[in-house]
Amino acid sequence: MLETLKNAFRIKDIRKKLFFTFCMIVVIRFGSQLPVVGVDRDYFSQWFSQQSNDAFSFFSAFTGGSFERMSIFALSITPYITSSIIIQLLTIAIPALEEMHKDGEEGRKKINRITRYVTVALALIESLAMTVGFGNSGLIPDMNFLKGLTVVVALTAGSTLLMWIGERITEKGVGNGISIVLMVNILSSIPSDMANLYDMFIKGKTIAYGVLAGVIILAVILATILLVILLNGAQRKIPVQYAKKMQGRKMVGGQSTFIPLKVNTAGVIPVIFASSLMSIPQIIISFGRIDVGSGIGGTIVGMLSQNNWFNYRTPVYSVGLLLYIVLIVFFAYFYTSITFNPIEVADNMKKQGGFIPGIRPGKPTTDYLNKILNYVIFIGAAGLIIVVLVPIFFNGMFGASVSFGGTSIIIVVGVILETLKQIESQMLVRNYKGFLTD
Repeated sequence: MLETLKNAFRIKDIRKKLFFTFCMIVVIRFGSQLPVVGVDRDYFSQWFSQQSNDAFSFFSAFTGGSFERMSIFALSITPYITSSIIIQLLTIAIPALEEMHKDGEEGRKKINRITRYVTVALALIESLAMTVGFGNSGLIPDMNFLKGLTVVVALTAGSTLLMWIGERITEKGVGNGISIVLMVNILSSIPSDMANLYDMFIKGKTIAYGVLAGVIILAVILATILLVILLNGAQRKIPVQYAKKMQGRKMVGGQSTFIPLKVNTAGVIPVIFASSLMSIPQIIISFGRIDVGSGIGGTIVGMLSQNNWFNYRTPVYSVGLLLYIVLIVFFAYFYTSITFNPIEVADNMKKQGGFIPGIRPGKPTTDYLNKILNYVIFIGAAGLIIVVLVPIFFNGMFGASVSFGGTSIIIVVGVILETLKQIESQMLVRNYKGFLTD
């Protein structure tokens, strides 16, 4: 990784892209500190500190603390992420979008344009909900229409600006712009989290206890990162053989290749879906200020909160963990089923004269792909569950509360590895161009 960056800085074009990306990151962090005009930040900070809701902590980590500070980037890039997921799901359901998806570069440009419009609409809806929900409660002193409109415009414009910055990083920077924006926000909270862990487990303790705690914390973090790297790179290669055939007077085909099936086929999407679904009741209760009491309603809400899992004082709440695991596995299979179609793959192979050695073309190939895919998805889902449960376990057992969790680690590691691949490919393209020029 260091060697790749070192070689990248030697190339002028890539050095410019890295510098442009760095400048955009500075703009992002500056905007994360810039307050929305007319908002009482002290009110929101106090309100946020009183919340034990997983959804708000999760959202704060994704926004780099902008949500907690109510800056102009309080919504962050989350409307764009939501929009992308919605459009991707609708691509399967709406024939017109499916045609666009198959229409090459022009089709992708149209889908990107639709995604932008949906992003702005979602940002507007979310900013309206925040303004109305918090405005009359003290977030906006002397609330009136003009002040409310100012807050809505600022939040919507901030989210749209972040989307624009992400696209500029993709176009003029090192690539993966939206992912880099999200990664920067997550990384910004890690120093404070490390300081909290230091104060909790090392500061003021005996030397032996402090060293042991530090080694354990470091070992857990490194082991989790290593597992994420393995999940990100692991794949099952299905061999494919193409039969020889005559084209004119030449014999073509006969080459061997493979279908790469990633172990973590759905990425971090299953975890986001599962966490979001379990957080909905908690969000409704928080915004609606509903008192669920200490009866069955309070117990159910407690089960849905990740902060209560693995806590030996309240073991009944850990039942919600089972639902969380089931949801992750379900969404892993669901998301993969709409992004990888074994029937379509088998048909394309048959049309091109390809076959899997030992498997007949047609339905047997489809059945074989389904069997392998189900196995791979299960392994990937099991790996995801381990990664996301490690921080939750240490939080419940030892009170090691941090804003970033397994989801954040998966995103950060994945973005870093993908960005390095982008840089390496750009360096390779440049070397080819240089060779052709010479």
